[in-house]
Amino acid sequence: MSAVGPKLRREAREAYERLRTYFLVAVQAGVAAGLSWFVASSLLHNPQPLFAPAAAVGTIAAAIGNRIRRTAELLAGVSLGVLAGDLIIEVIGAGPWQTGLVVALAISVAVVFRGSGAVMVQAGSTAVLLGTVSPAGPDLAIPRTANAVIGGGVAVMVALLILPLNPVRVVHRAAGPTLDLFAHQLTVASEALARGDVDRAEAVLQRLRAAEVERRQTTEIVAAAREVAMLSPWRWRRRALLRRYEHAAEHLELAFTNSRNMVRRMVSLLEAREPVPPDLPAAIEHFGQALRLLHRDFLAGRTPDIARARAMEAAGEAQRARTAGLGFSGTIVVSQVSIVVSELLQASGLPKGEADRTAGLHARR
Repeated sequence: MSAVGPKLRREAREAYERLRTYFLVAVQAGVAAGLSWFVASSLLHNPQPLFAPAAAVGTIAAAIGNRIRRTAELLAGVSLGVLAGDLIIEVIGAGPWQTGLVVALAISVAVVFRGSGAVMVQAGSTAVLLGTVSPAGPDLAIPRTANAVIGGGVAVMVALLILPLNPVRVVHRAAGPTLDLFAHQLTVASEALARGDVDRAEAVLQRLRAAEVERRQTTEIVAAAREVAMLSPWRWRRRALLRRYEHAAEHLELAFTNSRNMVRRMVSLLEAREPVPPDLPAAIEHFGQALRLLHRDFLAGRTPDIARARAMEAAGEAQRARTAGLGFSGTIVVSQVSIVVSELLQASGLPKGEADRTAGLHARR
């Protein structure tokens, strides 16, 4: 029962952070849905306005960092569906098998033109709509196309002009919990290594694998922030800072992947009962601290000298552990420490060559 409380608190905290990060997206979707319905129904008197808010919500929520591309895909898919539906139904009429044929043709055309999954979905759904309406029924091709234009256009306007997110604040909120989780698990891993606790090290590995979802969400948020900073005139002044974040995010993603590989090899080290010099767990702990310090430096807008110093300390400890004597898996763990330190130093702004030398990669080659 004692373990339930901390777990529930952690899950509640993570849920709160997710809500805080995505709340503006929910508000954008609601505003875009209502506005697109108003435009389609009240201003343009579209007899089938439902698809306009659906298209707006799909553009806002389904492609957070690629709204312009999502709108283009939406229009391309609808156009292909209308083209295939109108051409075929005029000849063979409407019905179950006609609908199946039209959908297959629409998706095939999308594939020929190298359309994405979103293009194929829109082409197929538009073909279904047209295929279920008899030739004597209302013409839905034009309203469907108009609704796609309205929904996509309104969504882009809301996301970039009416309610643009603050790119720097959103990245801070998204990256902070992810980096804290990452750094905390490295601390736990270093303790497990120092104590020879295989089960705890395995638990860290499973948690890092599960955290892949959070990492992907952070990448998505960074892409959304980049899009807003590039396209929203209200956020142009944030472009230089966002480029810095993008550069850091690329290297931190690689650091995350290599850290997970490092922990997997650490489990093998413990299972094989290989020697563990004290400097090895210390190196892992100090690398985790460097991650936290890097995020704090970014928040404060200062040069990450403290984070770099802690990462260099981790690299030095890893090399001393190598000198003290390691087994096969231990040697690989040290190599992984050097790689993740180099990625962190590059995230902090150091050139690759300097980062590799500082992390000890060139020395080993």
